[in-house]
Amino acid sequence: MMRLRMYYPVFAAAALIVVLHLVLALFGATYYMTQITMSAYYALVVIGLCLLMGYAGQASLGHAGFFAIGGYASAVLTTYNLNPFRDTALIARCQALGLTMQWQDIYGTDILSFAPWVACVAALLLTGLVALVIGASVIQLKGHYLAMATLGFGLIVYRIALGTPVLGRADGVSNVPSFHLLAGLQVNGRAPFRVQNYYIAWAVVLVAMVLALNLVHSRVGRAMRSIHENEEAAHSLGVNTYRYKLAVFILSAIFAAIGGVLLTHYNGSIGPSEVTVMKSVRYVAIVAVGGMANLWGALVMGIVLNFLSLRGVFGSFDDAVFGAILIAIMIFAPQGLLRVPRLQALTALLRRNP
Repeated sequence: MMRLRMYYPVFAAAALIVVLHLVLALFGATYYMTQITMSAYYALVVIGLCLLMGYAGQASLGHAGFFAIGGYASAVLTTYNLNPFRDTALIARCQALGLTMQWQDIYGTDILSFAPWVACVAALLLTGLVALVIGASVIQLKGHYLAMATLGFGLIVYRIALGTPVLGRADGVSNVPSFHLLAGLQVNGRAPFRVQNYYIAWAVVLVAMVLALNLVHSRVGRAMRSIHENEEAAHSLGVNTYRYKLAVFILSAIFAAIGGVLLTHYNGSIGPSEVTVMKSVRYVAIVAVGGMANLWGALVMGIVLNFLSLRGVFGSFDDAVFGAILIAIMIFAPQGLLRVPRLQALTALLRRNP
């Protein structure tokens, strides 16, 4: 019964997603689904970062780098033209195994590239490998030392994206094909596919939430919380703190990479703007607002704040707004704006002061 109760918010969220679609359709505002879908993919980074920061107690300012690794890897593998090499034994074997696809770009050029599902798997493996190498090197650092190390990683990825020809340099990679799924579903941002992509994005987010909730309420989750509360005490009780911290670091990086892959195919492009330091600061700010150990709070604030940003509500002050949000939350509500005890305290205060 307790296990089933854990999924009640998931069922409620699924119902709200359907209701939101119906309301938007009723008022003829389905164009909002574009920004909501993009916000859902960004929310995958937030969910992974919430696990890392809120439960394992590890600060990271480099998750935009993992998002970009996933997106760029998938973009390059699905746009690089293999036609000059199609007669080689390796490419011929890949074609025979169904690992490639033939398509035309917007200029009518015939392109032979790796299939999106192959690119997705390769992107996740690459991200996991990079996270393993980075995590194994820096995960023993604590506090601001770990934050600075991951910030350095993010800067390295940004400079690589900005200076590598195959990654498009400042222009990024464009003309990324649709990601064809089962039953005729495909990830792309064209208007006729707006509704199905809305549900695809939310299905991925809810699956990620179920996985995260199961992790948090498992033996691994208890070990993560013990590390967060007191790493030395957890280690003295037999918890392999290094292994758990590294595993959560890799998992959070893979969550970010999934978001990067899917958003790249949805937008049909990816550029260096996805790898900036402010992108990483934005993800940290969202987790802080929602609550460091509050998956649902982080998800809600991730959707709301990213939606407002994508709609241009903050204008040219977008980065400044997220920086100000992070500072304000750290000063006035370090446990997060949506933490239930704080809401209860506010309600009690209002009752005492009618």
